[in-house]
Amino acid sequence: MCSQNVCSAEHAGILDNAIRRLLHNPDKILSGLVKPGQTALDVGCGPGFFTIAMARMVGDGGRVIAVDLQQGMLDKARAKAAGQGLDSRISFHKCESDRIGVDEQVDFALAFYMVHEVPDPAKFLAEVFGLLKPGGLMLLVEPKFHVSVSAFGKTVKIAQGLGFEVVSQPRIVLSRSVVLKHA
Repeated sequence: MCSQNVCSAEHAGILDNAIRRLLHNPDKILSGLVKPGQTALDVGCGPGFFTIAMARMVGDGGRVIAVDLQQGMLDKARAKAAGQGLDSRISFHKCESDRIGVDEQVDFALAFYMVHEVPDPAKFLAEVFGLLKPGGLMLLVEPKFHVSVSAFGKTVKIAQGLGFEVVSQPRIVLSRSVVLKHA
């Protein structure tokens, strides 16, 4: 399940640039969450900003599933991965607006700045919960400028109602975030 109100592939540069890398350094944000040998899911991967870091972190024995609603974003992420020699670790999947559509179980899932855009957050979170292995983690991050404290709290409550446990609430610049665990 991906958003219909997304940044178009033509404007992908705003999602992957040096300024964003300073604010949202993927290596720092994902440190300790993504480990060698794991299968990781990047939902709403865009041009691969987090996908590439995840592919490095999972190593040769791991795998990343990069998911986006737009084929143009997947093409950009694929080209970036190929340019860095990481394309063998990443599979690219075009989702539907109301369904992720991946069948493989994963150890980690990332939903960065996209849950507020999905048509049905409860359905989205239930699908992610179903994809995570028991004990698997999800990092859910939303932008402070779009998602209020109460709206974010509501999303976390929905996740908890599905069986997720709150592990931590890491500080991420300009963001509201939570690490959730599949109980």
